[in-house]
Amino acid sequence: MPGQLIASSPFIDWSWISTNARTIEDAVLQHVELSGIAVGCGLAISLPVAMIAWRYHWTRSVILGFAGLLYTIPSIALFVLIQPLTGYFSLLTAEVALVGYTLLILIRNVITGLDGVTSEVHEAALAVGYTPTGAMIHVYLPLALPSLFAGLRVATVTVVGLVTITAFIDWGGLGQLIITGFSENFFQTPIVVGLVLSVILAALCDALVVLLERSLIHWRRAAD
Repeated sequence: MPGQLIASSPFIDWSWISTNARTIEDAVLQHVELSGIAVGCGLAISLPVAMIAWRYHWTRSVILGFAGLLYTIPSIALFVLIQPLTGYFSLLTAEVALVGYTLLILIRNVITGLDGVTSEVHEAALAVGYTPTGAMIHVYLPLALPSLFAGLRVATVTVVGLVTITAFIDWGGLGQLIITGFSENFFQTPIVVGLVLSVILAALCDALVVLLERSLIHWRRAAD
């Protein structure tokens, strides 16, 4: 009887899940891959750009304005705009769009962290012989890490959620399951599986970023 009740669930067809386990696994792996590439590339771009914006204040409004413009463009519209340049239904199109949505979050948080560096710290760094570049790497950026990780958490969760939208250009990870459900007369099982796994994946990624932060920032953990 319990097995019959589970099998007759209005939202989940467990036989479909067992039959399509490999498809679900592939969707999860693609989701993780797309998210990891986007966050990694976004961070690689944002760090030097944020340092430029912090050092040369006149560039700040231009950089944040451009990043803010990218962030406000709806995802589907962004796909349409960039596909002539990056290729139709291509991995590059998906990643360029996803990276674009990380830039404002990461750049702004890195700048906020660097703005927290006091003039006393700046003078002390120069007094002990650091060059401006050396002070940035060894003093200023480490002090900005809490703000950086706060932005990284938001950017990571944002990207994990947005990856589902790339299913519209055939690179959707778990979003492909949602599209499958809608295309099969609103068959709810793949839709529910895609949504639930997306939420779980976002939570796991957020937890991993928190663990990474705690492992890197020993002095902050000790202060807590």
